[in-house]
Amino acid sequence: MAALIKIIIQIIFSFLVVQHPIRDLAQNYVPVNTVQLLSQDTTQQRALGILTSKCNVCHAKRNRRRVFTKENMNSWSDDIYQQVFIKKRMPKGKKNKLTLQDNQELLRWIMATQNK
Repeated sequence: MAALIKIIIQIIFSFLVVQHPIRDLAQNYVPVNTVQLLSQDTTQQRALGILTSKCNVCHAKRNRRRVFTKENMNSWSDDIYQQVFIKKRMPKGKKNKLTLQDNQELLRWIMATQNK
């Protein structure tokens, strides 16, 4: 009998916990810093996609020391800014030309890395 009462109390308690509105609000709360980090991750992912499709194609053949990965791309952001936007030396050739949207995405990522 005591075991049955214990089970009933556990079921009632679990139902109350699941339906608790304050706990639900606390679980769904996302701090502002986390939102900023998530947006930086997507910015970094888009930038990595551009670096992979437009830059790594040539770098893998001609400059293997500078093949961009998720782990090393932030350390190269200043050099990328200099080569792409200041000196306008990269990417070379007409085949890998950056679109206006690619330029904007890379600049957004570079600015995010400089703010850290």
